[in-house]
Amino acid sequence: MSNFHNFGWRSFLLASLVVVSVSTHAADKAPTTAAVDTRYNLKLTPSEQAEFLAEMRSMLASIQHIMIGIGSSDRELIAEYARHSGNRMARATPASVRAKTPPAFQEIGGPTHLMFEELAIRAESDDMDMIAAYTGKLMNQCMACHAAFKVM
Repeated sequence: MSNFHNFGWRSFLLASLVVVSVSTHAADKAPTTAAVDTRYNLKLTPSEQAEFLAEMRSMLASIQHIMIGIGSSDRELIAEYARHSGNRMARATPASVRAKTPPAFQEIGGPTHLMFEELAIRAESDDMDMIAAYTGKLMNQCMACHAAFKVM
């Protein structure tokens, strides 16, 4: 038993040294300057930012409920939340915000809202795997927009 006990301590000590070594090496490789955010700033006013970010959170909530609907095979929930972030939301965007969005933003945003509308239609009859796959494509649109633009 003494040999097992000693082996356990040696293994623990060796593992600890490896962790300290890796941690020290990782700290040496850490960047010394902050990353630069190269996304296009939409230059919204504080009130426009609040409105815009509320819209983004609403779209995220739609995706969350759509995923819940897919998981529970609740077609009505999927359709309801898809419609919530569809054309109705696009039309409700304040004109002052719309005027500040460049064509590249509109090329992502418009089709994204249309994809939500199509998702509502697909919820009527597509199987859940197809709906999940389409939701993934829709989320690629979200990711493309967030990768290219910022409001703060």
